[in-house]
Amino acid sequence: MNKKLYDLMDWAAIEALVYSEEEHPDHLLGPHKVKGGILVYAFLPDAVGVTLKLKGSKKSFEMEQADETGVFAVLLPGKKIEPYTFISKYDSGSEVELEDPYLYTEIIGGSDAMRFEMGKYYDVYNCMGAHPIAIDGCMDNAKVRWDVTEATDKQKSKDTIYGVHFAVWAPNAMRVSVVGDFNFWDGRRHQMCRIDDTGLFSLFVPRIGVGDIYKYEIKRNSQNVFLKTDPYGFECEKRPDDASVVCDIADYKWGDEKWLLKRKKFDFKKEPMSIYELHLGSWKKKNYEDKEDIKCEDEFLNYREIAPLLAEYVKDMGYTHIEIMPVMEHPLDESWGYQVTGYYAVTSRYGTPKDFMYFVDYMHKKDIGVILDWVPAHFPKDANGLAKFDGTCIYENPDRRRGEHPHWGTLIFDYGRPQVDNFLIANALFWIDKYHADGIRMDAVASMIYLDYGKQNGEWLPNIYGGKENLEAIELLRKLSKAMHDRKDGALLIAEESTAWPMVTGDVSEGGLGFDLKWNMGWMNDFTGYMQTDPLYRKGRHGTLLFSMIYAYSENFVLVFSHDEVVHLKASMLMKMPGDMEQKFANLRAAYGFMTAHPGKKLLFMGQEFAQINEWNEKISLPWTESELPEHSTFKNYVKALNKFYLKHPSLYESDYDEEGFEWISSMDADHSIVTFMRRNSDKSEELLFVFNFTPVVYENFKIGVPFEGKYKEIFNSDSVEFGGTGYINKRQKNSVDVQWDGRDNSITIEVPPLGMSVWKCEKKVV
Repeated sequence: MNKKLYDLMDWAAIEALVYSEEEHPDHLLGPHKVKGGILVYAFLPDAVGVTLKLKGSKKSFEMEQADETGVFAVLLPGKKIEPYTFISKYDSGSEVELEDPYLYTEIIGGSDAMRFEMGKYYDVYNCMGAHPIAIDGCMDNAKVRWDVTEATDKQKSKDTIYGVHFAVWAPNAMRVSVVGDFNFWDGRRHQMCRIDDTGLFSLFVPRIGVGDIYKYEIKRNSQNVFLKTDPYGFECEKRPDDASVVCDIADYKWGDEKWLLKRKKFDFKKEPMSIYELHLGSWKKKNYEDKEDIKCEDEFLNYREIAPLLAEYVKDMGYTHIEIMPVMEHPLDESWGYQVTGYYAVTSRYGTPKDFMYFVDYMHKKDIGVILDWVPAHFPKDANGLAKFDGTCIYENPDRRRGEHPHWGTLIFDYGRPQVDNFLIANALFWIDKYHADGIRMDAVASMIYLDYGKQNGEWLPNIYGGKENLEAIELLRKLSKAMHDRKDGALLIAEESTAWPMVTGDVSEGGLGFDLKWNMGWMNDFTGYMQTDPLYRKGRHGTLLFSMIYAYSENFVLVFSHDEVVHLKASMLMKMPGDMEQKFANLRAAYGFMTAHPGKKLLFMGQEFAQINEWNEKISLPWTESELPEHSTFKNYVKALNKFYLKHPSLYESDYDEEGFEWISSMDADHSIVTFMRRNSDKSEELLFVFNFTPVVYENFKIGVPFEGKYKEIFNSDSVEFGGTGYINKRQKNSVDVQWDGRDNSITIEVPPLGMSVWKCEKKVV
């Protein structure tokens, strides 16, 4: 090596680079203006020789080897940095032309890094992770184009370089590298550059693109080197493989503009919402029509294959929305998606990100809303995931009393850390922004807001005031609510919150958590318990049938019979019901009728609409052959009719959250286990009378009070023969009589069906 070059060498930096312990490799590698010219370093392990070739010129310069591991250097004449490539030579005699990653500009600016550090960079997913980009020029004169699909031939110059920009947060790492097939999974070759002291690392890697797999190799210290999946990666390999996949999600051509415009005007409080909850992997598998073998565990339909099948079914059944159990990447099928390792990645089980975009787009074109389950409450300890991401606890709270869920064996996010809050808030917005989700249903909110959730004494740490409320998690939820509602795009925020925490759907400015809707777990538990009771003893539990109306207007509730109610030996909805099979079906018809009539939006888990006999099993397809059996097919038609009845009658949804929309007629008849009540729409132009009998006894000539003098016509009856009932219906219109009953001045006498619901249209007498 010539003396002039030797004297310019930074030998300490070279040693750090060779040992992969350099957090600022750009301080050494790439071109640097020095006295006497441009000093260029390259680190190309295994190369025996390197030539630097200027682009657009015939000039080339042999680089001198500064270290036997593959460090090369050359001093170029002049003062201007010009684009160049390396031609590296190997013992085999082969030559490879390479771009220099360190020739290109720093992509993430200081303002971006500062916003992230402060926890206020809610579209951070546009620069974090892996993004295919194009760079025109180099160094200070470079121009970055993020949307490479829009580049025209005129925009492309001879200096345009295509590649992928990587960015990751690993504040306590000694060194971070991008590794993949493109660099032999060698962490020495693409060492990332730390951005100031923010903990962010980034690097542009030329000549790789969509479909390339990668991970981050993180070096905590000389003894601790490990691989991690990209927390912000848009795609992962299909399990059990867990590398991230470079993916471009920017160029999908959406066709749901009409739907999104309609959604902006959607007033969920006054509109019908009948939600079909499902697990994509087991709703239908590829061999779901094969009656001999329905247990092939891995024959998943693609998102594009599921879309038309599901949309047709959902529309036919009368549902307005679907709610999908988590589609974020997860390693274990049995977790149903609730133990997420890839928060920004659509699971590859069912296809690619663009396949899923097609799925959502298709649903919207068929006027079906798409709600996504989302899990900010915990994450698994898988080695490739967020746990001890940079060798320390940066996503989870380092104190086990705050950082672990002992009963789930999972970790809890450190909600007090701005970068973690930013990760989660941005993630929720990401699914709305990039995938057009119509709602985010947040799982296990109670486990977030209570520090002692699922823990014994000594397993949790009180807040600064000595209480059990997780103040940081509460603040996160409020910030998320504000960020979502500031968008004003009609997307909903829904809580699965299982306690009596006040004002879950209350306005943030008034001390609420800011959710739009809350699952009514109290109603579900009380009513399911009531329905599981033998009708002979239901009069002793009559109060549980009524209790929900005491608090029905304290929140904006969704009534749910979710997946949680039909797993872990709890039995399917049908098999929860008492009595013989005929009575089980009748009980379930009455139960679904009561849910439809009760104030609140509705949700039912897949398979329960045709009264599935067995519990749900994620390993196999729903038993569609069972749905074709007479009793089950008839029951499915009942649910279909019930849904369409719901959609047809504004009194069942316009006043869900207005006390004027509901009125008890008779609630105290425990001996007969009969309740009657009214539902009204917002302007009271429609009034419906509901009569429920929760015993298997037919009551003939049964007198009930009515709200006013007029005509009463039965318009729906769950005991109709067409629904599998016994046919105790009221064919003729009833005129009220001036006989006091149930505290009313007027009454009618009807036939009350056994284990049934009858619905009456009410018309006031015109004076």
